Amino acid sequence: MISSSEFQIILISLRASFLAILIILPLGVFVAWIITKTHFKGKFFLELISSLPLALPPVVTGYFLLWLLGSGSITGRYIEIVFSDNLAFTWISTVLAAAVVSFPLSVRAFTVAFQSVDPNLEQCARGLGANNIKIFFTITLPLSLRGVFAGLILGFARAFSEFGATIIVAGNIPGETSTVPLSIYSNIIIGDSESATRLILVSIFIATITLVVHNRLIHIGTKQK
Repeated sequence: MISSSEFQIILISLRASFLAILIILPLGVFVAWIITKTHFKGKFFLELISSLPLALPPVVTGYFLLWLLGSGSITGRYIEIVFSDNLAFTWISTVLAAAVVSFPLSVRAFTVAFQSVDPNLEQCARGLGANNIKIFFTITLPLSLRGVFAGLILGFARAFSEFGATIIVAGNIPGETSTVPLSIYSNIIIGDSESATRLILVSIFIATITLVVHNRLIHIGTKQK
């Protein structure tokens, strides 16, 4: 039976994962649209930067976020002025860590979804006088919606399983930043195998559900082509 403290840990992870994909949705869709529908000299660097967290060790990503949020950086000092506090080692930093490490996976899924839209349809709409924004919201997005959902689900699964970046930028503070992966690690270290096993089973259950939904969406999209 899951204890109240374990239930709180699960809620912290779910909150971080859901908020992470809310951040990823507008930013990821925008970046994917730029990559697939525009042409400019700096596009290669945009693709590189948006994919970088996928190749970097998560602890490196976490260290970069820690520096970015810390008082030693310009952004960190500005954040302290706006929020009257440092966001490192808070629940907000768990959300940021989850969003950053999940971002590349979702963007890649969004990019594939946008590329699957027949460009002739967009060209016809453009010939009828529709601008890029109208084309996106009336043609591109509706036709690629299933792929966008699949990308968000994939991002959620990655966010829920995040460990390395989170422990660097957010720590493992009980009731605040202690996510399921961090708690599994802590329980294994202290020898609490029962609690670790329960949280592992929760992780397996959530991962299975998200991947089943993701694969189902991809399978339906493939059959309709």
